[in-house]
Amino acid sequence: MSLGRLGDALGEWRPAGGAAHGDPLAAIRAAWPGIVGPDVVRSAQPSALAGNALVVVTASSAWSHQLAFLEPQIVRALRELPEARTLERLRFRVGAIRAPRRGTPPARQRRLRATGTAPAGGVVPQSAAAALASFRAAVERARAAHAAAGGAFCPSCGAFTDAERPCVPCADGARSARCAAAERLLYEAPWLSSEAVLALVPDLSATEYDFCRRRLLRSWWDELRLAERRSGARGAPPPDRGRLRRLASSYVLLETRIDPNLLEMDGAIRRNALGDLFDFIRSIEHGEEN
Repeated sequence: MSLGRLGDALGEWRPAGGAAHGDPLAAIRAAWPGIVGPDVVRSAQPSALAGNALVVVTASSAWSHQLAFLEPQIVRALRELPEARTLERLRFRVGAIRAPRRGTPPARQRRLRATGTAPAGGVVPQSAAAALASFRAAVERARAAHAAAGGAFCPSCGAFTDAERPCVPCADGARSARCAAAERLLYEAPWLSSEAVLALVPDLSATEYDFCRRRLLRSWWDELRLAERRSGARGAPPPDRGRLRRLASSYVLLETRIDPNLLEMDGAIRRNALGDLFDFIRSIEHGEEN
């Protein structure tokens, strides 16, 4: 596996006109080897356009991570194509890589012959260690240029950012982790107040808490409703009565925010919260068959 001199290719590439004009993806695929170099093409290829993003299929998550460092330079080069001027970002996905065409592009062959480094057949052998060293050098050049231009880096993964803050994937991952922690707390102790949850989950905001609470309520309600529909179906598996009782109780507590010690004392509260699911839950609690 070889990676090539991506930094050099980016510096030398100029958009080429021709047959791909009018079809953005075809134009991008035609220009891709000239942007990233024939070695990188073996492990990263354009796959599709999704809005203003180009989906790039890579041979592994390591390739996705490394190419993400050079995303600004690649996007900037692609935007020189008339068909790709609206492109804003890359999205990487691990998948199958199509076999590249054999041989070396003519322009590259001419450069290799001029320097006396082209072997017979036009194929340039390169060890994995040399390829990785070349790629790391290209990444470091790109990072140095980004820093020199006043750019910043994500404190979590080191990706390029415009300001000293987490990049979008890292920020989304941290937000998802906070929400998951909040939802676990609310499932185990749905009577906790919002202030208690905010105090127990570091960096959780009130807006995120409200989003997580609403999502959890909707998830519980959907599961209860599905169980009700299946309860009358012929051949349906028996319901998990313990889980359904737990979900119904947790739903009422989280929806009404009532003191759990008062819940069983007032059936009207549960009826109002559960609506037309109330009778189904009562039948589950009393072990009745529908």
